[in-house]
Amino acid sequence: QVQLVQSAGGLVQAGGSLRLSCVVSVRTSDIYPMGWFRQAPGKERSFVAAIASSGSSAEYADSVKGRFTIPRDTARKTGYLQMNSLNPENTAVYYCAEAVGAYFISYAEAGYYTNWGQGTQVTVSS
Repeated sequence: QVQLVQSAGGLVQAGGSLRLSCVVSVRTSDIYPMGWFRQAPGKERSFVAAIASSGSSAEYADSVKGRFTIPRDTARKTGYLQMNSLNPENTAVYYCAEAVGAYFISYAEAGYYTNWGQGTQVTVSS
C-alpha cells in the first residue's frame, strides 16, 4: 500500500521561506509524477505545482511562479515544495499527491492523482 507522508508545516512571517517534504513509502523503485495542491479556508483545493516522473519538467500555478520550486530526491523517494517570498495569501493546508499509473489528464487536475498525503498546515503571518 502506497502512503505519502508529509512533513509538518508551520508558521512563517511574510517574506519568509518554508520547505515541505513528501515521502512516498513504496517497495518498488518506480517514480511517478508528483503534484502539490493547497486548500485555503472556505476555498476549493487548487493546484500549486507538479513535476514529471522524469524530473525533466515542472509546472506551476501562475500565482507561485518564480517563488516556489518542486525538487525531488528520487533515491529517497521524497518530493519537496520549496516556498519562498511567502505572503498571507499562501496560508492553506498543503497536500502532495502522486499519479500512479494514471492516464494523463493534466498536472493541474486533482483527479489525475491517485494517492494523497495527509495534508499539512502552512500559516503565513503579515
